Amino acid sequence: MEYIYPVESCLQKVKDNQNSEIQDYFAGSTVFVTGATGFLGRLLVEKLLRSCRDLKRVYILVRQKKDKTPEERFKEYFDNVIYDPIKREYPKALEKVFILSGDCALPDLGLNEKDKETFLSEVDCIFHAAATVRFDEKIRIAAYINVRATRDLIKLAKQVKHLKSFVHVSTAYSFCTQPKIDEKFYDSALNGEQLLTLVEIFDEDKLEEMTPLIIGKWPNTYVFTKSIAENVVGNEAADLPLAIVRPSIVVATANEPIPGWIDNFYGATGVIAGAGLGIIRTLHCKPNNLADLVPADYVINAFIAAAWEVSRHNNSRVNEIITGSEKEDKRNNESDIPIYNYVCSPQKPFTWRECMDTGFKYGNAVTSVLQVWHHCLLLNPNRYVHLFFHYLLHVLPAYIVDFFAMCVGKQPQLVKGYAKIAKFVDVIAFFSTKQWLFINQNTQELWNSLSSQDKKLFNFDMGSFCWDAYFSTYISGIRVYVVKDPMETVPQGLVKAFRLKLAHYILVTVLLLGFFKFLLYFLF
Repeated sequence: MEYIYPVESCLQKVKDNQNSEIQDYFAGSTVFVTGATGFLGRLLVEKLLRSCRDLKRVYILVRQKKDKTPEERFKEYFDNVIYDPIKREYPKALEKVFILSGDCALPDLGLNEKDKETFLSEVDCIFHAAATVRFDEKIRIAAYINVRATRDLIKLAKQVKHLKSFVHVSTAYSFCTQPKIDEKFYDSALNGEQLLTLVEIFDEDKLEEMTPLIIGKWPNTYVFTKSIAENVVGNEAADLPLAIVRPSIVVATANEPIPGWIDNFYGATGVIAGAGLGIIRTLHCKPNNLADLVPADYVINAFIAAAWEVSRHNNSRVNEIITGSEKEDKRNNESDIPIYNYVCSPQKPFTWRECMDTGFKYGNAVTSVLQVWHHCLLLNPNRYVHLFFHYLLHVLPAYIVDFFAMCVGKQPQLVKGYAKIAKFVDVIAFFSTKQWLFINQNTQELWNSLSSQDKKLFNFDMGSFCWDAYFSTYISGIRVYVVKDPMETVPQGLVKAFRLKLAHYILVTVLLLGFFKFLLYFLF
């Protein structure tokens, strides 16, 4: 099975639709992207370069990581399969990307004075996609990256000479404390300054102790700090041409630049990968609850469309002011900042049961040679039932395998591994056992405002989405890009899967016979 997508068809769309309104908007623009080295950030940069060829320049914020400088990391930036289509068809596009050395964990994004001047004088479109997405991140780090960086970027944006648009990337779960989540601002537990003061006053140990008290009803520091970041936007950015986009659970790309591309185990992808490999066998989950998944390339297109729309709205207001037709300044408070809930449930609802069943349906055709046992995933709505099966199917086998590993002189690994898996599953449980009513009227109106050309180039219409077709590439993408098992090994994977299935049922049969024999022995 050859796993290649004809991305050239996407490139052809660019050639065929030179009069696209969104393309015209980005023509001659200089874009600044935070989070450009992350999953969504990479896709955003790639999409802008491929579909908006007349843009002038893209600045990406890159921090030092371990022993690599920002410049060294930038040299490796395009060594990724998602840039292969551009390298083949439009290699000069890569010359438009430049770095600004910085770090969202530092004040003013860690920018030096020279780079600040470059930012203020050249940038006219901002995409703030940087965030720490670790659910168990220490609250000080989460506050610095998710809250302070947002505040400082807004302050810088107010000094930009020709700002056309600013897109702040949030999450649909920023206010998961609400049963109904509309496209509007909600009150956060603290404002930005209060949280930043807290993390400055107390030491790390005290903050660790206080974290449950600080975050209150929020399940983790990620969604908590994202809610406060929205508070910062609402309080401090009402006079900017700014929009907030709230994607839900982001999964692999549907179509472009490569279908099924994903580079992380976060969220649903980690569960599907773990279950497919026979590692995760029980999940605390209400199977009939909705799994609000959205494909990454659709999310990126929504970001780009939001930037275009907020600029168009701002230009319309400027024209009204010039002509004297505007009766009052309507953009003077947070309620006038457009918010887009980018979710699937209002238009294409998809349950967790359907998600797992569809995953196994396509996973059975492309089983990995790295599979460790026959896949068998139990979705348990009751936490105590889940814990029972966790100890029976995860912990007990892990101790048995580690015992035999030590007997032959090998390092025990499974017990520690399943401790991490238990933590991951507990984090997921908050989202797989609860359900929210999401409103996405603004998002649907944004889609309807696009021209026919832009709807082809920047598709984010979940109303016409097909989950079954998507999963056929999503599962293959997990295998290739996350598990790192090439499609060439599928035949060997199928053979191994058959043997593991046979071993599984033999073991189950033996255990059941032993159990019944045990009962008979004591009963008679």
